[in-house]
Amino acid sequence: MQYMPITESMFLIAETREQPMHVGGLQLFEPREGQSSSDLAEEVFDAFHNGTEVSELFRKRPASPAPILGNLFWTHDEEIDFDYHVRRVVLPRPGRVRELLRYVSLNHGALLDRNRPMWEVHIIEGLNDGRLALYTKVHHSLVDGVTALRILGRTLSTDPEDRSGRTPWSLQTRPRPARQKASANEETGAIPLISGVLGAAGAAAGVAGQMAGLAPAAARIAWSAVREDDYAAPLTSAPRTLLDVPIGSARRFAGEKWELSRLKAVAKALEVTLNDVVLAMCSGALRSYLIDQDALPDSSMVAALPVSLHTDEDKDGNAITAIMCKLGTEQPDPGQRVRTIVASTGEAKKVVRGLAPLQQLALGAANIAPLALATVPGFVRYVPPQFNLMISNVPGPGKELYWNGARLTDMYPVSVVMEGLALNITVTTTANHMNFGLIGARKELPSLQRLLTHLGTALEELEKLADTVARD
Repeated sequence: MQYMPITESMFLIAETREQPMHVGGLQLFEPREGQSSSDLAEEVFDAFHNGTEVSELFRKRPASPAPILGNLFWTHDEEIDFDYHVRRVVLPRPGRVRELLRYVSLNHGALLDRNRPMWEVHIIEGLNDGRLALYTKVHHSLVDGVTALRILGRTLSTDPEDRSGRTPWSLQTRPRPARQKASANEETGAIPLISGVLGAAGAAAGVAGQMAGLAPAAARIAWSAVREDDYAAPLTSAPRTLLDVPIGSARRFAGEKWELSRLKAVAKALEVTLNDVVLAMCSGALRSYLIDQDALPDSSMVAALPVSLHTDEDKDGNAITAIMCKLGTEQPDPGQRVRTIVASTGEAKKVVRGLAPLQQLALGAANIAPLALATVPGFVRYVPPQFNLMISNVPGPGKELYWNGARLTDMYPVSVVMEGLALNITVTTTANHMNFGLIGARKELPSLQRLLTHLGTALEELEKLADTVARD
């Protein structure tokens, strides 16, 4: 058995029937010229069933018995039941995007089987526009958003003539840099005595130094909270909204894309980042949605923003922290909302930059600590929320991508909602678009799809603001 780090086990510990802890993605492909959607579906199905060399990540499952050892150790299956993990379905007529989103919504609320490697791929045909869809589910204990996109990127190709038919699970992680390459001893698990001892001592000293710095770091964070009104500090309260409620297991998913050039033009005119524009769109959309529900709070909503700690050289898995951002939803002026967001994220980034890696993880843990208690009866109802929702921006591919010549046209993240956190907004880029994936608790968030309309309206408001700034 393989020891399970806490960054992975926490997603298993937090999982309940009402709170599935898997992440997903919805990708749409345009068949190559002369190919039908059914032909492409057959091609994908055959390639995925024949991809029998399965990497370790896709063979991992919680150790048996799952309720006891499964939160502490991984085990690995030698045989993979592809008939179970790879599924081919046809949408009901008329095969609109609405039917596709309904399929994803219904399936995303179902738990993954812990007695098997925790992933599924759904090959979905029957769209009336001739495209093929892939819906994937992978447990969050195995991957975070950055890792999921890395796997997707290694499966696809920038060459439309490439016919290698790669599968996500047959791919190995990228080679380590030359300076980190293992010796024969390391490959077999043996550690050369001197270098091993010195390396372990150095690592221990580094960890000890960072641990000793936690108290001063906490003092700096507390001082920032007192000194800076824009800083949303750990363990402070956000206003209570209709998002901060106990939830059921049913989900509703909605996705839409906007031209990346429009968001970049706004960012350039307002001299802010692309992520600031995304947050401003979410702020404006949430404000309008809550006004529709007669439920807009008097003070600013707060969003938790996951921040990746991955490097170009590190392995796949989970490596994230989180910062808080005030969204300025109480302010009717979109310009003021942008200024609030820029100031709030700026203060949070200053705090994070002053921390060592272990301290950054500790800050992230402090920021999302209330989620660990969310399943305690009465906690969500009676304890003020620290933040109202999660908004993630995961950079995606910057070029057109293909699978066996079929062009990737759309890519929507499908994330996690939790007790007291009934909405999650995750966005990612493709070559020419910004793709928004919204997942919500079905019963608790009425008319979730209206948020897509409000996102479009919020972008138009920002474009008008950008035009005004440009004229001035």
